[in-house]
Amino acid sequence: MTDQTDLTPSFGLTDDPHFMADPYPSYARWRQDGPVRRTTTPDGTAVWLVTRYADVRAALNDPRLSLNRKNSGGGYGGFRLPPALDTNLLNMDPPDHTRIRRLVSKAFTARRVEGLRPRIQEITGRLLDAVAPVGRADLMAALAVPLPITVIGELLGVPSGDRERFRSWTTTLIAPDPGEPALAREAVGQMSRLLARLVADKRAEPADDLISAMIAARDEEDRLGEEEMTSLAFLILWAGYEATVHLIGNGILTLLRHPAWLAAVRDDPRLTPSVVEEVLRFVSPTPYAIRRFAVEDVTVGGVTIPSGETVLLSLACAHHDESVFFAPESFAPGPRENSHLAFGHGVHYCLGAPLARAEAQIAIGTLVRRLPGLAPATPVEELRWQPSFRSHGLLELPVTFSVAGSAPSR
Repeated sequence: MTDQTDLTPSFGLTDDPHFMADPYPSYARWRQDGPVRRTTTPDGTAVWLVTRYADVRAALNDPRLSLNRKNSGGGYGGFRLPPALDTNLLNMDPPDHTRIRRLVSKAFTARRVEGLRPRIQEITGRLLDAVAPVGRADLMAALAVPLPITVIGELLGVPSGDRERFRSWTTTLIAPDPGEPALAREAVGQMSRLLARLVADKRAEPADDLISAMIAARDEEDRLGEEEMTSLAFLILWAGYEATVHLIGNGILTLLRHPAWLAAVRDDPRLTPSVVEEVLRFVSPTPYAIRRFAVEDVTVGGVTIPSGETVLLSLACAHHDESVFFAPESFAPGPRENSHLAFGHGVHYCLGAPLARAEAQIAIGTLVRRLPGLAPATPVEELRWQPSFRSHGLLELPVTFSVAGSAPSR
């Protein structure tokens, strides 16, 4: 058994565009160096980084690794949110987590999500109609960003103007400006006030939306409290689009880099689900699972992590583990084993996974059929990536495509 206490250099390297564009050689070195490394995040938080698939998968469902910040031992930096935004499933363990998830599940049903597919298709078609006659577009701005924020906004019952403001606030928090800390504090305050107003409005006048359904959800005499309501609305709104934006963007870029697969998806739409699953593994939009805190000394991969320490599980690194995935550096959708962990594992598995999958499948599948001759407008190595270790996604994705012969949206 080893006890690695050396602090290695920051692993996020958010100021290094080469890492953001191609982190996979670094991931390979992390796995080779050892299953667990003590290091620091770009914001200065000391963490234990878990790199190999088997250890990451086991840790995702290990009750000794808590999501509750109260178990951090005082050394965790990260986001500081008020209780009105932080009383959510990403800061809870059972039994509180079990109670809240059960109540939310009553509102966020698979049937409700499946019923959104025609509307997702309609929104996708409208967004592509706007760019089809032009022959070029930034697909992040034209499709990957507006589709998820529109879908989750409509699902929750958030007015369109408020959706755009929420998007700008979350962008501030995902990649905060260290020289302007007041901007992040102001964004948090604005979010809190917006969601409190929305919950109050839906409580007074319920509608056919998810916030109204969560207000009505109850288990015997138990129901969601006020802070639980605003916190869950915040979590669903944020998680409901941020990762999906980058899933769509990364998926489009991956197909542009693999034109044979782009052509295959265009010719056979039935391939789209397996392509989306391979994108989730191959170029994970969420590089790390939500931080965890050891509630006792925990041994992971032969390394002892002391009680109270922060643990970060590298999903993206685990997804390229050669001991689990055959030829993991190749993009190969299809029948091979693909037990990726992009949506988590165990009791904290993402409730929004079906919605993210539906949006990505519809967006990518419709795009490649709708816009023939799709190609990058600039060299892919010159594309700019979001400067944040918390997510892996593009800032823009300029493309060109054929105008003549483009079909109407369908």
